[in-house]
Amino acid sequence: MRDFYEAFWADAPDEGEPYEWERRRALLLGEVRAGERVLDLGCGAGRFLTLLRDAGAEPAGVELAEAAARHARATGVEVRLVQADGSLPYGHGALDLVWCSEVLEHIPDVEATLYEVRRVLAPGGRLLLTVPFNGRIRSLLRFDDVFDPLGQHVRFFTRRSLARTLEFTGFGPVKVKRNGPLLVALAARGGA
Repeated sequence: MRDFYEAFWADAPDEGEPYEWERRRALLLGEVRAGERVLDLGCGAGRFLTLLRDAGAEPAGVELAEAAARHARATGVEVRLVQADGSLPYGHGALDLVWCSEVLEHIPDVEATLYEVRRVLAPGGRLLLTVPFNGRIRSLLRFDDVFDPLGQHVRFFTRRSLARTLEFTGFGPVKVKRNGPLLVALAARGGA
């Protein structure tokens, strides 16, 4: 998977406005607090890193591909790579908020990733994530587009499956809602 994203980002032009920028921007700004340690998981070219810094947070990014990390580092914010074993390069309880937007659907081992997110969150820390909303009508009418076997999405979520997945991996309470073409989940790190 790392090789795929290295190739993808090696030829990627400078990113313009990210997908659903205004909607996602508003979601993130509505949750982040000044001074919080915030990780952008799958930070891409780093547009949200700049937003977080400007909002007074202490942002950091993590990427799978070095080619993507190079783009994001141009923001001047620290960007690290996911470890070879899939772990996040942060200590236990090191972060207040993890922002994972339009990333989870690309990850084959969602369970392991969410356990890692939970590990790096401080007690009471929060996960704010978005995934594509693939409602029944859209999925039926555009099945080949939504479930393209050659596409980058390897996971598909409903409100219920996303909430169940987050609860299973130790998050709670979990709130999942639709916001236009996005499913949005806000979940706290449960347990001690």
